[in-house]
Amino acid sequence: MRTQQLNPFGLPARVRQAFTCLLLVLLTGCSTFNRDWKAASATLAPDAGIQGRWAGTWLSEENGHGGKLRCLITTNAGGGYQARFHAKYRKILSFGYTVPLKVRTVAGVVNFQGEADLGWYAGGLYFYSGHVRGTNFSSTYRSEKDRGTFQMTRPPPEQ
Repeated sequence: MRTQQLNPFGLPARVRQAFTCLLLVLLTGCSTFNRDWKAASATLAPDAGIQGRWAGTWLSEENGHGGKLRCLITTNAGGGYQARFHAKYRKILSFGYTVPLKVRTVAGVVNFQGEADLGWYAGGLYFYSGHVRGTNFSSTYRSEKDRGTFQMTRPPPEQ
């Protein structure tokens, strides 16, 4: 019978390796978002329509959880839009994901909708619908087990 080597915290080596890999993936994603966030401050004007930086909060109507939320909206190669979200929960946990958006402007209001499969660990398929009026971004989200809101505005250039 083979025994697994334990570290001082009592975790098997395979668990430590998996945790280390997960931590590296999460940290790398965060640093990429932060780099792009800072770059967008210098390159995109705050009145660039729906494109650019947005900051605010998310709130689940199912369980009351919420936290800080940042978003970068860019155009993709096909002329559509994508929203890269970076959410915080309890000030220490963060999660990032990208949602392709279908956008339509009516009477100066930018309406959008999109969907993204965030995986079983994050609740599966999410649907998004919202609008941008001037410097205000408002959206709802829903999945099989959660629903809530995003409320954001344009952040100052130095953030």
